[in-house]
Amino acid sequence: MKKQKQGIYPSLSSTDSILESISDGVFTVDEDWRITSFNRAAEEITGIPRGEAMGRFCSEVFRSSMCESDCALRKTLKSGKPVIGKSCYIIDANGNRIPISVSTAVLKNSDGQIVGGAETFRDLTELEELRQELQGRCHAGDLVSRSPVMQKVFEVIPAIAASPSTLLILGETGTGKELVARTIHGLSPVKNGPFTAVNCGALPDTLLESELFGYKAGAFTGATRDKPGRFALARGGTLFLDEIGEVSPALQVRLLRVLQDRIYEPLGSVRSETADVRVIVATNRDLLGLVKKGVFREDLYYRVNVVRLELPPLRNRKEDIPILAEQFITHFNRLQKKTVQGLTTDALSLLMAHDWPGNIRELENAIERAFILCGKGHIGIGHLPEELTLRYRDSKKLPSMRSAREVLEAQTIRKALERNAGSRLAAARDLGIHKSTLFRKMKKLGIPLAGKEGHTPGKKGMQSDSAGDQA
Repeated sequence: MKKQKQGIYPSLSSTDSILESISDGVFTVDEDWRITSFNRAAEEITGIPRGEAMGRFCSEVFRSSMCESDCALRKTLKSGKPVIGKSCYIIDANGNRIPISVSTAVLKNSDGQIVGGAETFRDLTELEELRQELQGRCHAGDLVSRSPVMQKVFEVIPAIAASPSTLLILGETGTGKELVARTIHGLSPVKNGPFTAVNCGALPDTLLESELFGYKAGAFTGATRDKPGRFALARGGTLFLDEIGEVSPALQVRLLRVLQDRIYEPLGSVRSETADVRVIVATNRDLLGLVKKGVFREDLYYRVNVVRLELPPLRNRKEDIPILAEQFITHFNRLQKKTVQGLTTDALSLLMAHDWPGNIRELENAIERAFILCGKGHIGIGHLPEELTLRYRDSKKLPSMRSAREVLEAQTIRKALERNAGSRLAAARDLGIHKSTLFRKMKKLGIPLAGKEGHTPGKKGMQSDSAGDQA
Protein backbone atom coordinates (compact mmCIF):
# COMPACT_ATOMS: atom_id res chain seq x y z
CA MET A 1 0.00 0.00 0.00
CA LYS A 2 1.35 3.43 -0.91
CA LYS A 3 2.17 5.99 1.75
CA GLN A 4 -0.76 8.30 2.44
CA LYS A 5 -0.40 12.04 2.36
CA GLN A 6 -0.02 13.44 5.85
CA GLY A 7 -2.79 15.81 6.96
CA ILE A 8 -5.28 14.60 4.32
CA TYR A 9 -5.80 10.92 5.09
CA PRO A 10 -5.91 9.35 8.55
CA SER A 11 -3.26 6.80 9.36
CA LEU A 12 -4.04 3.12 8.85
CA SER A 13 -4.34 2.55 12.60
CA SER A 14 -6.75 5.48 12.91
CA THR A 15 -8.88 4.11 10.07
CA ASP A 16 -9.00 0.68 11.70
CA SER A 17 -9.94 2.27 15.01
CA ILE A 18 -12.80 4.21 13.42
CA LEU A 19 -14.16 1.16 11.59
CA GLU A 20 -14.01 -0.92 14.76
CA SER A 21 -15.87 1.68 16.81
CA ILE A 22 -18.91 2.30 14.55
CA SER A 23 -22.12 0.29 14.93
CA ASP A 24 -22.60 -0.26 11.18
CA GLY A 25 -21.16 -3.35 9.57
CA VAL A 26 -18.44 -2.64 6.98
CA PHE A 27 -16.63 -4.95 4.60
CA THR A 28 -14.53 -4.40 1.48
CA VAL A 29 -13.89 -6.63 -1.52
CA ASP A 30 -11.20 -6.72 -4.18
CA GLU A 31 -11.81 -6.98 -7.93
CA ASP A 32 -12.29 -10.75 -7.58
CA TRP A 33 -15.12 -10.21 -5.04
CA ARG A 34 -13.08 -11.62 -2.16
CA ILE A 35 -13.40 -9.95 1.24
CA THR A 36 -10.35 -7.88 2.20
CA SER A 37 -11.65 -6.34 5.44
CA PHE A 38 -14.47 -7.13 7.87
CA ASN A 39 -15.11 -4.94 10.93
CA ARG A 40 -16.36 -5.86 14.41
CA ALA A 41 -19.99 -4.80 13.73
CA ALA A 42 -20.01 -6.97 10.58
CA GLU A 43 -19.01 -9.92 12.74
CA GLU A 44 -21.78 -9.21 15.26
CA ILE A 45 -24.55 -8.69 12.69
CA THR A 46 -23.69 -11.68 10.49
CA GLY A 47 -22.48 -13.95 13.29
CA ILE A 48 -19.39 -14.84 11.22
CA PRO A 49 -15.91 -14.33 12.73
CA ARG A 50 -13.51 -12.10 10.81
CA GLY A 51 -11.03 -14.95 10.37
CA GLU A 52 -13.65 -17.02 8.55
CA ALA A 53 -14.78 -14.12 6.38
CA MET A 54 -11.42 -12.86 5.12
CA GLY A 55 -10.50 -14.10 1.63
CA ARG A 56 -13.90 -15.67 0.92
CA PHE A 57 -16.31 -14.54 -1.78
CA CYS A 58 -18.68 -11.93 -0.31
CA SER A 59 -21.75 -13.91 -1.45
CA GLU A 60 -20.61 -16.82 0.74
CA VAL A 61 -20.40 -14.60 3.82
CA PHE A 62 -22.89 -11.81 3.25
CA ARG A 63 -25.90 -13.91 2.29
CA SER A 64 -28.24 -11.16 1.16
CA SER A 65 -31.59 -11.27 -0.61
CA MET A 66 -29.97 -9.05 -3.28
CA CYS A 67 -26.96 -11.26 -3.99
CA GLU A 68 -28.38 -13.28 -6.86
CA SER A 69 -29.98 -10.70 -9.12
CA ASP A 70 -29.89 -7.24 -7.55
CA CYS A 71 -26.45 -6.86 -5.95
CA ALA A 72 -26.06 -3.24 -4.85
CA LEU A 73 -22.25 -3.41 -4.84
CA ARG A 74 -22.17 -4.84 -8.35
CA LYS A 75 -24.33 -1.94 -9.56
CA THR A 76 -21.99 0.54 -7.90
CA LEU A 77 -18.86 -1.00 -9.42
CA LYS A 78 -20.52 -1.03 -12.82
CA SER A 79 -21.89 2.53 -12.75
CA GLY A 80 -19.47 4.19 -10.34
CA LYS A 81 -22.47 5.60 -8.44
CA PRO A 82 -23.07 4.79 -4.78
CA VAL A 83 -26.22 3.10 -3.48
CA ILE A 84 -27.62 4.68 -0.32
CA GLY A 85 -29.91 2.99 2.22
CA LYS A 86 -31.29 0.14 0.11
CA SER A 87 -33.44 -2.20 2.22
CA CYS A 88 -33.04 -5.97 2.11
CA TYR A 89 -32.26 -8.81 4.48
CA ILE A 90 -29.44 -11.26 5.16
CA ILE A 91 -29.32 -14.75 6.62
CA ASP A 92 -26.94 -14.84 9.56
CA ALA A 93 -24.76 -17.73 10.74
CA ASN A 94 -27.66 -19.16 12.79
CA GLY A 95 -30.09 -19.08 9.87
CA ASN A 96 -32.00 -16.05 11.16
CA ARG A 97 -33.40 -13.48 8.74
CA ILE A 98 -32.00 -10.03 9.62
CA PRO A 99 -33.49 -6.88 8.04
CA ILE A 100 -30.78 -4.40 7.02
CA SER A 101 -30.17 -1.27 4.96
CA VAL A 102 -27.18 -1.25 2.60
CA SER A 103 -24.97 1.53 1.24
CA THR A 104 -22.13 0.98 -1.23
CA ALA A 105 -19.16 2.84 -2.70
CA VAL A 106 -16.18 2.13 -4.95
CA LEU A 107 -12.65 1.78 -3.58
CA LYS A 108 -9.90 3.60 -5.47
CA ASN A 109 -6.16 3.62 -5.04
CA SER A 110 -4.03 6.78 -4.88
CA ASP A 111 -3.96 6.86 -8.70
CA GLY A 112 -7.76 6.94 -8.90
CA GLN A 113 -8.05 3.39 -10.21
CA ILE A 114 -10.91 1.19 -8.96
CA VAL A 115 -9.48 -1.66 -6.89
CA GLY A 116 -12.66 -2.97 -5.28
CA GLY A 117 -15.76 -1.92 -3.40
CA ALA A 118 -16.96 -1.15 0.09
CA GLU A 119 -20.32 -1.93 1.62
CA THR A 120 -21.81 -0.71 4.88
CA PHE A 121 -24.92 -2.24 6.35
CA ARG A 122 -27.10 -1.38 9.31
CA ASP A 123 -29.11 -3.83 11.41
CA LEU A 124 -32.78 -2.76 11.27
CA THR A 125 -34.10 -5.47 13.59
CA GLU A 126 -35.13 -3.04 16.34
CA LEU A 127 -36.69 -0.68 13.82
CA GLU A 128 -38.59 -3.54 12.20
CA GLU A 129 -39.80 -4.75 15.60
CA LEU A 130 -41.00 -1.22 16.39
CA ARG A 131 -42.75 -1.01 13.01
CA GLN A 132 -44.49 -4.32 13.65
CA GLU A 133 -45.44 -3.19 17.15
CA LEU A 134 -46.96 0.02 15.80
CA GLN A 135 -48.70 -1.93 13.04
CA GLY A 136 -49.91 -4.40 15.65
CA ARG A 137 -51.62 -1.54 17.44
CA CYS A 138 -53.60 -0.88 14.27
CA HIS A 139 -54.32 -4.53 13.54
CA ALA A 140 -56.03 -7.40 15.30
CA GLY A 141 -56.37 -10.25 12.85
CA ASP A 142 -58.21 -8.79 9.86
CA LEU A 143 -59.41 -5.80 11.91
CA VAL A 144 -57.75 -2.43 11.33
CA SER A 145 -58.13 0.75 13.35
CA ARG A 146 -56.28 3.78 14.67
CA SER A 147 -59.19 4.85 16.84
CA PRO A 148 -58.56 5.05 20.61
CA VAL A 149 -62.01 3.51 21.13
CA MET A 150 -61.15 0.51 18.95
CA GLN A 151 -57.71 0.20 20.54
CA LYS A 152 -59.48 -0.67 23.77
CA VAL A 153 -61.37 -3.39 21.88
CA PHE A 154 -58.08 -4.67 20.45
CA GLU A 155 -56.58 -4.84 23.94
CA VAL A 156 -59.24 -7.24 25.27
CA ILE A 157 -59.64 -9.42 22.16
CA PRO A 158 -56.73 -11.81 23.02
CA ALA A 159 -58.15 -12.47 26.51
CA ILE A 160 -61.66 -12.95 25.12
CA ALA A 161 -60.34 -15.30 22.43
CA ALA A 162 -58.58 -17.45 25.03
CA SER A 163 -61.79 -17.85 27.07
CA PRO A 164 -64.45 -20.49 26.23
CA SER A 165 -67.23 -18.28 27.65
CA THR A 166 -70.19 -17.16 25.57
CA LEU A 167 -69.56 -13.73 24.02
CA LEU A 168 -72.10 -11.03 23.19
CA ILE A 169 -71.08 -8.54 20.49
CA LEU A 170 -73.14 -5.34 20.33
CA GLY A 171 -73.08 -2.83 17.52
CA GLU A 172 -75.08 -1.16 14.80
CA THR A 173 -75.63 -2.86 11.48
CA GLY A 174 -72.47 -2.81 9.40
CA THR A 175 -69.98 -2.26 12.23
CA GLY A 176 -68.21 -5.57 11.54
CA LYS A 177 -69.62 -7.87 14.22
CA GLU A 178 -69.05 -11.03 12.19
CA LEU A 179 -65.49 -9.95 11.30
CA VAL A 180 -64.78 -9.48 15.01
CA ALA A 181 -66.24 -12.93 15.71
CA ARG A 182 -64.03 -14.48 13.01
CA THR A 183 -60.98 -12.67 14.40
CA ILE A 184 -61.69 -14.00 17.90
CA HIS A 185 -62.13 -17.50 16.50
CA GLY A 186 -58.83 -17.19 14.61
CA LEU A 187 -57.01 -16.27 17.84
CA SER A 188 -58.73 -18.89 19.99
CA PRO A 189 -57.65 -22.42 21.02
CA VAL A 190 -60.32 -23.80 18.61
CA LYS A 191 -58.98 -21.88 15.60
CA ASN A 192 -58.39 -25.14 13.70
CA GLY A 193 -62.05 -26.05 14.10
CA PRO A 194 -64.89 -24.75 11.90
CA PHE A 195 -66.38 -21.26 12.10
CA THR A 196 -70.11 -21.50 11.41
CA ALA A 197 -72.33 -18.41 11.11
CA VAL A 198 -76.12 -18.24 11.23
CA ASN A 199 -78.22 -15.11 10.70
CA CYS A 200 -81.11 -15.68 13.10
CA GLY A 201 -83.12 -12.84 11.58
CA ALA A 202 -83.03 -14.25 8.05
CA LEU A 203 -85.05 -17.45 8.70
CA PRO A 204 -88.56 -18.08 10.02
CA ASP A 205 -88.71 -19.70 13.43
CA THR A 206 -89.50 -23.25 12.27
CA LEU A 207 -86.69 -23.29 9.73
CA LEU A 208 -84.24 -21.71 12.16
CA GLU A 209 -84.86 -24.46 14.72
CA SER A 210 -84.07 -27.24 12.24
CA GLU A 211 -81.13 -25.21 10.90
CA LEU A 212 -79.61 -24.93 14.36
CA PHE A 213 -80.33 -28.37 15.78
CA GLY A 214 -80.79 -30.53 12.69
CA TYR A 215 -83.38 -33.30 12.31
CA LYS A 216 -83.79 -37.04 11.96
CA ALA A 217 -85.36 -38.83 9.03
CA GLY A 218 -89.14 -38.93 9.42
CA ALA A 219 -89.26 -35.96 11.83
CA PHE A 220 -91.68 -34.23 9.44
CA THR A 221 -93.03 -34.63 5.92
CA GLY A 222 -90.16 -34.46 3.44
CA ALA A 223 -87.46 -35.35 5.98
CA THR A 224 -86.21 -38.42 4.12
CA ARG A 225 -82.78 -38.50 5.72
CA ASP A 226 -80.89 -37.17 8.73
CA LYS A 227 -79.56 -33.63 8.50
CA PRO A 228 -77.01 -32.28 11.00
CA GLY A 229 -77.67 -28.79 12.37
CA ARG A 230 -75.24 -25.92 12.78
CA PHE A 231 -74.41 -26.96 16.35
CA ALA A 232 -73.22 -30.30 14.98
CA LEU A 233 -71.39 -28.73 12.02
CA ALA A 234 -69.56 -26.30 14.33
CA ARG A 235 -68.40 -29.08 16.69
CA GLY A 236 -64.87 -28.36 17.89
CA GLY A 237 -65.04 -24.78 16.66
CA THR A 238 -67.13 -21.61 16.94
CA LEU A 239 -70.84 -21.03 16.26
CA PHE A 240 -71.73 -17.40 15.53
CA LEU A 241 -75.41 -16.50 16.01
CA ASP A 242 -76.03 -13.10 14.44
CA GLU A 243 -79.14 -11.03 15.21
CA ILE A 244 -79.91 -13.04 18.35
CA GLY A 245 -82.52 -10.42 19.25
CA GLU A 246 -84.78 -11.67 16.45
CA VAL A 247 -85.21 -15.18 17.93
CA SER A 248 -88.74 -16.00 19.12
CA PRO A 249 -89.44 -16.67 22.84
CA ALA A 250 -90.16 -20.36 22.10
CA LEU A 251 -86.77 -20.91 20.44
CA GLN A 252 -85.08 -18.85 23.16
CA VAL A 253 -86.00 -21.64 25.60
CA ARG A 254 -84.12 -24.23 23.53
CA LEU A 255 -81.12 -21.96 23.13
CA LEU A 256 -81.03 -21.40 26.88
CA ARG A 257 -80.82 -25.13 27.52
CA VAL A 258 -77.98 -25.55 25.04
CA LEU A 259 -75.98 -22.73 26.59
CA GLN A 260 -76.63 -23.95 30.15
CA ASP A 261 -76.35 -27.72 29.81
CA ARG A 262 -74.40 -27.98 26.51
CA ILE A 263 -76.87 -30.57 25.17
CA TYR A 264 -79.66 -30.48 22.58
CA GLU A 265 -81.95 -32.84 20.67
CA PRO A 266 -82.31 -32.76 16.88
CA LEU A 267 -85.94 -32.63 15.71
CA GLY A 268 -87.44 -36.14 15.83
CA SER A 269 -84.60 -37.52 17.96
CA VAL A 270 -84.96 -39.27 21.32
CA ARG A 271 -81.27 -38.96 22.15
CA SER A 272 -79.45 -35.85 23.31
CA GLU A 273 -76.26 -34.67 21.63
CA THR A 274 -73.42 -32.65 23.12
CA ALA A 275 -72.87 -29.08 21.92
CA ASP A 276 -69.06 -28.96 21.84
CA VAL A 277 -68.80 -25.39 20.48
CA ARG A 278 -67.76 -21.89 21.51
CA VAL A 279 -70.85 -19.70 21.06
CA ILE A 280 -70.64 -16.05 20.01
CA VAL A 281 -73.85 -14.07 19.60
CA ALA A 282 -74.40 -10.60 18.16
CA THR A 283 -77.18 -8.08 17.81
CA ASN A 284 -77.84 -4.49 16.78
CA ARG A 285 -80.76 -4.23 19.20
CA ASP A 286 -80.97 -3.22 22.85
CA LEU A 287 -81.35 -6.64 24.47
CA LEU A 288 -81.85 -5.21 27.96
CA GLY A 289 -84.65 -3.04 26.59
CA LEU A 290 -86.21 -6.14 25.00
CA VAL A 291 -85.97 -7.92 28.36
CA LYS A 292 -87.89 -5.09 30.04
CA LYS A 293 -90.55 -5.32 27.34
CA GLY A 294 -90.83 -9.07 27.88
CA VAL A 295 -89.70 -9.85 24.32
CA PHE A 296 -86.36 -11.40 25.28
CA ARG A 297 -85.93 -13.85 28.15
CA GLU A 298 -84.04 -12.42 31.10
CA ASP A 299 -82.31 -15.73 31.92
CA LEU A 300 -81.11 -16.06 28.31
CA TYR A 301 -79.88 -12.46 28.37
CA TYR A 302 -77.66 -13.13 31.37
CA ARG A 303 -76.50 -16.40 29.80
CA VAL A 304 -75.32 -14.73 26.55
CA ASN A 305 -74.03 -11.64 28.34
CA VAL A 306 -71.17 -13.45 30.11
CA VAL A 307 -68.61 -11.39 28.16
CA ARG A 308 -69.67 -8.31 26.20
CA LEU A 309 -67.93 -6.37 23.44
CA GLU A 310 -69.38 -3.12 22.09
CA LEU A 311 -68.32 -1.91 18.63
CA PRO A 312 -68.53 1.86 17.98
CA PRO A 313 -70.25 3.13 14.83
CA LEU A 314 -68.02 4.51 12.08
CA ARG A 315 -69.20 8.09 12.75
CA ASN A 316 -67.48 7.82 16.16
CA ARG A 317 -64.19 6.55 14.69
CA LYS A 318 -63.80 8.63 11.54
CA GLU A 319 -60.02 8.57 11.90
CA ASP A 320 -60.32 4.99 10.60
CA ILE A 321 -61.91 6.00 7.27
CA PRO A 322 -58.57 6.45 5.40
CA ILE A 323 -57.11 3.14 6.60
CA LEU A 324 -60.36 1.25 5.96
CA ALA A 325 -60.69 2.79 2.48
CA GLU A 326 -57.08 1.79 1.72
CA GLN A 327 -57.81 -1.76 2.86
CA PHE A 328 -60.89 -1.99 0.62
CA ILE A 329 -59.00 -0.55 -2.36
CA THR A 330 -56.28 -3.19 -1.91
CA HIS A 331 -58.94 -5.90 -1.66
CA PHE A 332 -60.83 -4.86 -4.80
CA ASN A 333 -57.60 -4.34 -6.77
CA ARG A 334 -56.69 -7.93 -6.02
CA LEU A 335 -60.22 -9.22 -6.65
CA GLN A 336 -60.86 -7.30 -9.88
CA LYS A 337 -57.24 -7.20 -11.10
CA LYS A 338 -57.20 -3.40 -11.28
CA THR A 339 -54.57 -0.81 -10.32
CA VAL A 340 -56.48 1.87 -8.44
CA GLN A 341 -53.90 3.82 -6.43
CA GLY A 342 -56.10 5.48 -3.85
CA LEU A 343 -58.45 8.41 -3.27
CA THR A 344 -58.06 12.02 -4.37
CA THR A 345 -57.93 14.61 -1.59
CA ASP A 346 -61.45 15.86 -2.43
CA ALA A 347 -62.87 12.33 -2.47
CA LEU A 348 -61.32 11.53 0.91
CA SER A 349 -62.62 14.85 2.31
CA LEU A 350 -66.11 13.89 1.20
CA LEU A 351 -65.82 10.47 2.82
CA MET A 352 -64.62 12.09 6.05
CA ALA A 353 -67.59 14.48 6.06
CA HIS A 354 -70.19 11.72 5.65
CA ASP A 355 -71.85 10.27 8.79
CA TRP A 356 -72.05 6.67 7.45
CA PRO A 357 -75.38 5.42 8.83
CA GLY A 358 -74.55 2.05 7.23
CA ASN A 359 -71.13 2.06 8.93
CA ILE A 360 -68.19 0.05 7.53
CA ARG A 361 -70.43 -1.96 5.22
CA GLU A 362 -71.64 1.27 3.59
CA LEU A 363 -68.04 2.47 3.14
CA GLU A 364 -67.05 -0.84 1.55
CA ASN A 365 -70.07 -0.61 -0.77
CA ALA A 366 -69.10 2.96 -1.77
CA ILE A 367 -65.53 1.88 -2.66
CA GLU A 368 -66.77 -1.17 -4.59
CA ARG A 369 -69.17 0.98 -6.62
CA ALA A 370 -66.35 3.46 -7.31
CA PHE A 371 -64.34 0.59 -8.85
CA ILE A 372 -66.99 0.23 -11.54
CA LEU A 373 -66.10 3.66 -12.93
CA CYS A 374 -62.44 3.81 -11.92
CA GLY A 375 -60.09 1.15 -13.26
CA LYS A 376 -56.78 2.83 -12.48
CA GLY A 377 -55.35 6.02 -11.03
CA HIS A 378 -57.21 7.64 -8.16
CA ILE A 379 -60.85 7.50 -7.14
CA GLY A 380 -62.31 10.99 -7.48
CA ILE A 381 -65.62 12.54 -6.45
CA GLY A 382 -67.15 11.59 -9.80
CA HIS A 383 -66.56 7.90 -9.05
CA LEU A 384 -68.37 7.94 -5.70
CA PRO A 385 -72.07 7.03 -5.26
CA GLU A 386 -74.58 9.79 -5.96
CA GLU A 387 -76.04 9.69 -2.45
CA LEU A 388 -72.65 10.83 -1.15
CA THR A 389 -72.07 13.59 -3.69
CA LEU A 390 -75.66 14.89 -3.98
CA ARG A 391 -75.55 16.95 -0.78
CA TYR A 392 -72.46 18.81 -2.07
CA ARG A 393 -73.52 19.20 -5.69
CA ASP A 394 -74.95 22.66 -5.20
CA SER A 395 -72.07 23.79 -2.99
CA LYS A 396 -69.34 25.93 -4.50
CA LYS A 397 -66.72 24.24 -2.40
CA LEU A 398 -66.30 20.77 -0.99
CA PRO A 399 -65.15 20.36 2.60
CA SER A 400 -61.37 20.62 2.69
CA MET A 401 -59.13 18.02 4.28
CA ARG A 402 -58.26 20.61 6.91
CA SER A 403 -61.89 21.19 7.86
CA ALA A 404 -62.56 17.45 7.81
CA ARG A 405 -59.62 16.88 10.13
CA GLU A 406 -60.82 19.63 12.47
CA VAL A 407 -64.32 18.10 12.65
CA LEU A 408 -62.78 14.71 13.36
CA GLU A 409 -60.38 16.14 15.95
CA ALA A 410 -63.18 17.96 17.76
CA GLN A 411 -65.29 14.81 17.78
CA THR A 412 -62.41 12.74 19.16
CA ILE A 413 -61.71 15.26 21.94
CA ARG A 414 -65.38 15.45 22.95
CA LYS A 415 -65.58 11.65 23.14
CA ALA A 416 -62.42 11.52 25.27
CA LEU A 417 -63.89 14.11 27.64
CA GLU A 418 -67.12 12.10 27.86
CA ARG A 419 -65.22 8.91 28.63
CA ASN A 420 -63.32 10.67 31.41
CA ALA A 421 -66.24 12.51 33.02
CA GLY A 422 -65.08 15.90 31.72
CA SER A 423 -61.56 15.68 33.20
CA ARG A 424 -59.16 17.39 30.78
CA LEU A 425 -56.11 15.82 32.43
CA ALA A 426 -57.54 12.29 32.11
CA ALA A 427 -58.73 13.00 28.55
CA ALA A 428 -55.24 14.21 27.59
CA ARG A 429 -53.74 10.97 28.95
CA ASP A 430 -56.40 8.99 27.06
CA LEU A 431 -55.48 10.77 23.81
CA GLY A 432 -51.74 10.49 24.44
CA ILE A 433 -51.10 14.27 24.38
CA HIS A 434 -49.99 16.87 26.94
CA LYS A 435 -52.74 18.65 28.88
CA SER A 436 -51.64 22.05 27.49
CA THR A 437 -51.82 20.68 23.94
CA LEU A 438 -55.37 19.54 24.64
CA PHE A 439 -56.18 22.97 26.09
CA ARG A 440 -54.97 24.77 22.95
CA LYS A 441 -56.85 22.39 20.66
CA MET A 442 -60.07 22.81 22.63
CA LYS A 443 -59.73 26.59 22.46
CA LYS A 444 -59.01 26.51 18.73
CA LEU A 445 -61.93 24.15 17.97
CA GLY A 446 -64.40 26.05 20.14
CA ILE A 447 -64.90 23.26 22.67
CA PRO A 448 -66.06 24.59 26.09
CA LEU A 449 -63.14 24.59 28.53
CA ALA A 450 -65.09 24.11 31.77
CA GLY A 451 -64.53 20.56 32.98
CA LYS A 452 -64.18 18.42 36.05
CA GLU A 453 -61.46 20.75 37.31
CA GLY A 454 -64.35 23.00 38.30
CA HIS A 455 -63.65 26.26 36.50
CA THR A 456 -62.98 27.72 33.10
CA PRO A 457 -59.25 28.53 32.94
CA GLY A 458 -58.42 32.19 32.60
CA LYS A 459 -55.07 33.87 32.19
CA LYS A 460 -53.65 32.16 35.21
CA GLY A 461 -54.75 28.76 33.95
CA MET A 462 -53.27 29.43 30.51
CA GLN A 463 -49.95 30.44 32.02
CA SER A 464 -49.94 27.30 34.11
CA ASP A 465 -50.66 25.12 31.09
CA SER A 466 -47.98 26.82 29.04
CA ALA A 467 -45.46 26.32 31.78
CA GLY A 468 -46.43 22.66 31.96
CA ASP A 469 -45.97 22.32 28.22
CA GLN A 470 -42.50 23.85 28.35
CA ALA A 471 -41.59 21.56 31.20
